[in-house]
Amino acid sequence: MTTPLRWGILGAAKFAREHMGPAIHAARGATLAALASRDAAKAAPFRAFAPGLRVHTDYDALLADPEVDAVYIPLPHPMHVPWAMKALEAGKHVLAEKPLAMTAAEIDPLISRRNATGLHCAEAYMIVHHPQWQRARALLREGAIGRLVHVAGIFTYDNRADPGNIRNAADQGGGGIPDIGVYTYGCTRWMTEAEPEAITHADITWENGVDTIARVSARFPGFTAHWVNSMRMAPFQDMVFHGETGVLRLTAPFNAQVFGEARVELHRPGGGGDHTVTVERFPAANQYVAQVEAFGRTVREGAEYPWSLEDARGTQAMIDAVYAAAKG
Repeated sequence: MTTPLRWGILGAAKFAREHMGPAIHAARGATLAALASRDAAKAAPFRAFAPGLRVHTDYDALLADPEVDAVYIPLPHPMHVPWAMKALEAGKHVLAEKPLAMTAAEIDPLISRRNATGLHCAEAYMIVHHPQWQRARALLREGAIGRLVHVAGIFTYDNRADPGNIRNAADQGGGGIPDIGVYTYGCTRWMTEAEPEAITHADITWENGVDTIARVSARFPGFTAHWVNSMRMAPFQDMVFHGETGVLRLTAPFNAQVFGEARVELHRPGGGGDHTVTVERFPAANQYVAQVEAFGRTVREGAEYPWSLEDARGTQAMIDAVYAAAKG
């Protein structure tokens, strides 16, 4: 039997406590072995589902733990690359939350370090592991909607009542685009396997140095795209891929089960005004567990991983271009 990958988590972040910690514990071939937190009390919720958890009082101590193989990093955005570099230097595989960096250039040293160490290092871009997205990509590749003409994406929520949230803090890498634009932009790139030729429109509303509403359009080879991301609108998420002969729609594309049921809808027009809709549902899939298991297969078996550091860099380069277009 393959030895389980032993995971450590840097920091007792809410997302780690509610999603990734339980996912690591539930994943096949994985063990949640250690947590680093300066506040020992914050370890209690983790120990509730992982009783054997070792708790370190600082991050460096966890990186020095010989019984940790891989490190998950849910720290504030600007801390992802520095601690990922330290983890690789300590001989650990790394899964760091998105956005991986604040600029595309920051990812280059991480790619170099990954190559030098031979360790696996990735951004926690969980949606590519969900069968909803894998099925949609297969349909697009098969030509189920004919030639792709336009992509439309929406991902919004409202956190104005939580001014202390790091997403509302410029010095913590806040903003709607780094937090959720990374999904609408990145999934478009991943689905189409194409890069934008130009950002044709970028209308951004700013508050205290962070983007709160972003309406962005881009031109890709052969198709166009438009996305709306906001931290000041009613929660909603939807992705539509519009082709010449059909339409692919993904419901709850980013927070499956939380926002709603994950579905892939294939809309096809027929003769005489007929319209057929084929719906595939994915009610039970957990994309966080799937991500941990995929990471483990790559480390232990050399399996191909669906989201590389280069993929993460491509999305960050697009985010950089959006900001530049808005300021230009």
